[in-house]
Amino acid sequence: MRKVQFINGEWYHIYNRGIDERKIFLNEEDYLKFLRGLKDFNNRSFYEERARIVNTYGFKELSSFLEKIDRVVDIAFYSLIPNHHHFIVKQLTTNGIPLLMHKLGTSYTNHFNKKYNRSGSLFQGPYKAIHIDNNDYLLWLSGYINGNIEIHKLGEAETYPWSSFKNILKSERSEIL
Repeated sequence: MRKVQFINGEWYHIYNRGIDERKIFLNEEDYLKFLRGLKDFNNRSFYEERARIVNTYGFKELSSFLEKIDRVVDIAFYSLIPNHHHFIVKQLTTNGIPLLMHKLGTSYTNHFNKKYNRSGSLFQGPYKAIHIDNNDYLLWLSGYINGNIEIHKLGEAETYPWSSFKNILKSERSEIL
């Protein structure tokens, strides 16, 4: 049983890394697939429902369908590093975080394993979750997550394409936030 109990309206730091600290993003397509999943799975839709729409109407109609469904979490910040990821999310509906993380983790692992001809776990156990219980911690953590690029010496945060930092600079939300 998870130590952290998710409460609607509360903020959480969600993170995980590749098993054996392996890279979980090997190229641009992997990052885009993960971000797309973060957006598309942020709702209460299920695989069978999405598959039926795609088979009947196509992917364009699926996008339209998904845009009309209420989100299960609000994603404030994210950072995707080659071997791990971080999010700051607020749960909007009961079990929203577990639902999103289950769909995202399963889908991305299936994609990665098929693409790279491998099998088994991709992530080092279940995702980790920490309750953000005050604004000072939220502020510090938002800086940590958006600066994670520089911490890992991957470049400058302002130009790194796989984090929410660029959206903060532009004072606008990304497509997935």
